[in-house]
Amino acid sequence: MKQTDLLILGGGASGLCAAISAKRADPNASVLLLEQLPRVGKKILATGNGRCNLGNQNAGAHPYANKAFVRGVFAQLDTDDLLAFFRSLGLYTRADSEGRLYPLSNTAASVLDALRLECARLGVETLCETRAEAVKKTAGGFVVNGRFSAPKIIVCCGGCAAPAQGSDGSGFALLRSLGHEITPLKPSLVQLTTDVKNIRALKGVRAAAKLTLSTGGEAQGEVLFTDYGLSGIAAMDLSRFVQPGKSATVKLDFLPDFSQEKLAEILAEMRQKNPALPTENLLTGFVPKALGLAVLKTALPAAPQTAASIQPNEIKKIAAELKGFSLALTGTKGFTHAQVTAGGASVKQFDRRTLGSRVCPGLFACGEVLDVDGGCGGFNLEWAFLSGLIAGKSAADYSKKIKETI
Repeated sequence: MKQTDLLILGGGASGLCAAISAKRADPNASVLLLEQLPRVGKKILATGNGRCNLGNQNAGAHPYANKAFVRGVFAQLDTDDLLAFFRSLGLYTRADSEGRLYPLSNTAASVLDALRLECARLGVETLCETRAEAVKKTAGGFVVNGRFSAPKIIVCCGGCAAPAQGSDGSGFALLRSLGHEITPLKPSLVQLTTDVKNIRALKGVRAAAKLTLSTGGEAQGEVLFTDYGLSGIAAMDLSRFVQPGKSATVKLDFLPDFSQEKLAEILAEMRQKNPALPTENLLTGFVPKALGLAVLKTALPAAPQTAASIQPNEIKKIAAELKGFSLALTGTKGFTHAQVTAGGASVKQFDRRTLGSRVCPGLFACGEVLDVDGGCGGFNLEWAFLSGLIAGKSAADYSKKIKETI
């Protein structure tokens, strides 16, 4: 049986950071990282459309799930610490107007290379194509697959989202076997499926909108209409609030900066000034023409040919549809297309200062396997990186305490 000082299960963003942090905190400790894929960090390469949106300047104020727990974690390390960490790897970043952070190289490969090379420099041992099938708690610590043993362990196997990138949910089963509660899991940051009757002609059309879910939750940003429903940042963010199996409606407000009354007033003025304007062109100054046609068709199934023939009550209907274009939600595209898993190991069973387990001494967890998730914009990757850094250092400190008692 191979013995090591620290076992890390999962070679994604949080696992690589945990390995680096642990070795920096205790250079003499042996660290073994197990990864089930042929290479570490595959999911990192897919983030930010291949550019790796590695964090966000606004992460501290972001409404993460279990925000109080996240605040406790971020009290140990924050975005400035994350950027300092990457600079220590020779990786520099830039921020866009939304606070999203990207590597100066604009390539995700440079982020993975920086992490991978630092692990190699520090002497982290990595075993790829090695899946953690089972973990047993022993008097001396933990045994994985009956082949590897260590006095402490970090579980960072990711969630269920994007299984092609190596996330198969195995970490949840491992934690459950060691006494941890797993909260209900669902795909998040995923496309929405809806009734498409009124949007068939909109495939490929993009528009800015505020989205509201009838069961609670809202998001604002770009929407992309598809042959199955809605995609784009706003739809992906709204998916965080979808309750699987519960019927709901998505309301799209295409002009959130205008009140319905003001829109009706503007449209009435347009009708008065240009009575010969074809009705199909009435909304081209507000939304893409194809979308305007869909709004008009929904508001007025039998629309008159020109603006002059639109009645005052019909003007109000058009304004109402611009502010509340509704689609029946049928579900989401599921874990296969999701970026993140919502739900996970209950944070009530972990110390938010160390990410150490309260029910299984010597066990730490970080990243997506915990019940923490955020919206689009680098928030989830920042959580993975920072929680990994904290779990790694905490595990190293725990190791030192063990040695001091021997």
